[in-house]
Amino acid sequence: MPAMRKKFSARMDALDCAAFRRKSRSMKTDWTLFGNTRDEEIPLFKSALLIALDEYPDLDTQYYEDVCDNWRASIAPQVERATSPIVALQALNRFLFDELGFSGNDDDYYDPRNSYINDVFERRLGIPISLAVMQMEVARRLGMQLEGVAFPGHFLVRLPVQGGVMVLDPYQRGRSLDVDELRQRAQPHVGSEDLGDQQLLRLLDPASHRAILTRMLRNLRSVYMERNDLERALRCADRLLTVDPTLAAEYRERARLYQSLGYSKGVVADLSQYLSLAPDADDSATVHQMLVDAQRGLVQTRIN
Repeated sequence: MPAMRKKFSARMDALDCAAFRRKSRSMKTDWTLFGNTRDEEIPLFKSALLIALDEYPDLDTQYYEDVCDNWRASIAPQVERATSPIVALQALNRFLFDELGFSGNDDDYYDPRNSYINDVFERRLGIPISLAVMQMEVARRLGMQLEGVAFPGHFLVRLPVQGGVMVLDPYQRGRSLDVDELRQRAQPHVGSEDLGDQQLLRLLDPASHRAILTRMLRNLRSVYMERNDLERALRCADRLLTVDPTLAAEYRERARLYQSLGYSKGVVADLSQYLSLAPDADDSATVHQMLVDAQRGLVQTRIN
């Protein structure tokens, strides 16, 4: 670890934070599309492929666009004959999960390949959110209004239907979930009080594309941190803040990665930004002390 920290810190000092981010963005597709783009204009599937390009820089993204088009063409006749949106969705699920064989990866849930959409397509394995992105993209090309749900603990999808919404679990082959099961799943994440109907409905609100992408990147960051692959974790943290630079807590989390990698300049910049965005946060005093310590360390490094 010390050798890796020294190597990383030297490289970062040669660049600076802004230059590092410019370098990581200068790939085949421009990450700056997120800057002034309204959420509804962010292309979810293309953005998921953009995340995959970081790990696979030679990835042919158009190939996966074409695959989706081919799948759409294969299932379109059945969807067009469907007598209701629910029947159409059932036809789509049979195609994706029975014919194509997509399923949740129970054997190795924390394999990072479960989060890269190209690997999900190739291996037919994923986690809830990556399977949801696949399912939502094919549905979108068929004109179906399938939406993501950032449900606590386990990402879901929903289909607006007459009188309400139909909620499904893409990790369980698109199985529909009733109110009792949804309440049971959510209860451990909302405290000891009983989960009311209105609270449950709020949990079932559709997730924005930014929220979906940041959740995907958080998943990847956690996987890489667990594997002690800190540079890949940092890459995910950086992309996360490119997608949504308003997320105060993410500056604090990236600062911790910088700290582990020995990059004091990055620690100071991100902790300062965190305190600027969240001055009244519960941990502001602790973070302020971390900032003072990092500034002191940066000064000592310059003196040495």
